[in-house]
Amino acid sequence: MSRFLDKRYYKLAPYVPGEQPQDKKYIKLNTNESPFEPSPKVVKALNSEEVKKLYLYNDPTALDLRKTIAEYYGVKAENVAVGNGSDEILAFAFNAFCGKDTPMVCPKVSYGFYPVFCEMFSLPYVAVDMKEDLSIDVGKFYDADGNVTIANPNAQTGTLLDVNEIEKLLRRKKDNVVIVDEAYIDFGGESCLPLIKMYDNLLVVRTFSKSRNMAGARLGYAIGSKGIIEDVEKMKYSFNPYNVNRLTQLAGIEAIKDDDYFKFCTNYIKDVREYTVNKLSELGCEIVPSKANFILVKLNGTDGENLYKKLKNEGILVRFLSDAQLKDYVRITIGKREMTDILVAKIKEIKRGLL
Repeated sequence: MSRFLDKRYYKLAPYVPGEQPQDKKYIKLNTNESPFEPSPKVVKALNSEEVKKLYLYNDPTALDLRKTIAEYYGVKAENVAVGNGSDEILAFAFNAFCGKDTPMVCPKVSYGFYPVFCEMFSLPYVAVDMKEDLSIDVGKFYDADGNVTIANPNAQTGTLLDVNEIEKLLRRKKDNVVIVDEAYIDFGGESCLPLIKMYDNLLVVRTFSKSRNMAGARLGYAIGSKGIIEDVEKMKYSFNPYNVNRLTQLAGIEAIKDDDYFKFCTNYIKDVREYTVNKLSELGCEIVPSKANFILVKLNGTDGENLYKKLKNEGILVRFLSDAQLKDYVRITIGKREMTDILVAKIKEIKRGLL
């Protein structure tokens, strides 16, 4: 830390991304990336002619991309905002709707960026305790003062809330914004998007990083009422109007259009998730029910940090999460089936060593 850093940030604890080591080749199951390349249509569209256009600014309104997203989900372009990853959209929303007297209320175990945003922007933050099974207790949010952000399926745990539960929350919090982060919804469960037309306090945030196989493109979007999207856009145009570059806008359009490839990839991951759960359950592992593209796994006889280290030594990267309720688990991204077979074999060897 330099002597020039403003004192507001002395105690700021930045978000820690998952490892991206370059020292050797790993089976990478730690950052919830897709095991698939982007759609072939995306690859074809990003040709040399498009690259040559990089001397021109991109469309700040990203209108073609927003129209494509809107048409796919049955809304209007005015109901869609796009950003440099869903993280940027979330940052805009936190800044737009919270203030020193309006906290953001989130589950205690969820996406690690939520409290970081609040600390960064000097916003009050309230963490709501989880149930013992690591699911979200919606009832605890009803009377909590402030706006609400819930990841569904929940980041870190993969647990899913029924849409009816979220609708009850929207009714109870009608004077507050409810942000539903649906980064993982395409891997299972029902989306809240149909509720957009009934509740003007709902903002649904999504990403191309997971189910659209474009983590490195950094593209996210939000869908909500016209008014709430205008608020998010106000933050964007006060920060970076050109936030989604030309090539990423084009890639997003082609990814949305290739629905067959999207369905193939997500169905494959759902099948491998079930296969992985079955194989690890046969080894006696405890697994939190997940509707995301990852699972939380506990191997009896050891803790999460030790299992993470042993797997890393074997060339497999998983995620150890230091939250008090998660310290006995590792989070494992669902990859291709052959990755699962190697993972299961290594965990079997580790288990033998614990006996």
